[in-house]
Amino acid sequence: MAQEPTPTSRRRAMGLLLASGAWLISSNASAQATIHDMHVSRDAGCGCCTAWADLMRHSGRFRITLTNEADMGAVKRRLGVPGDLASCHTARVAGFTIEGHVPAADVLRLIETNPRGVRGIAVAGMPIGSPGMEQPGMGRDAFDVVAFGADGGRSAFAHYAART
Repeated sequence: MAQEPTPTSRRRAMGLLLASGAWLISSNASAQATIHDMHVSRDAGCGCCTAWADLMRHSGRFRITLTNEADMGAVKRRLGVPGDLASCHTARVAGFTIEGHVPAADVLRLIETNPRGVRGIAVAGMPIGSPGMEQPGMGRDAFDVVAFGADGGRSAFAHYAART
């Protein structure tokens, strides 16, 4: 024969239910996306650098500080950007160097995976259709995102096919 629940067992069950709800709420809050501080250095007046920084900001994942630099070459040398991977702007985020028009998803993947030996990632040059270099009716040039290390090593991080 089943017993009737007592006031004590009801209170205990209610307490467990409330505790479970609080745990779900706190785990959902901790699962919210982290916003990363990103410092972008650029030559004064470069419009595509501002466009790229705006895309990073609008992703909702980066808080941007933009600085005009008189000597971008010195910035790139200080941060270890290989000369052949240079572009128009250089950013620092979460201890990594980001060179050029790298998509936000790749920056986030770099931060989340934190690959051993990688100093940063770069999109060399200024490919049409890469983030910040979009041109109406121009499609997208193929481009690669290259990971580079302090030891000079490189590896493919992502590839974007051309689109017409």
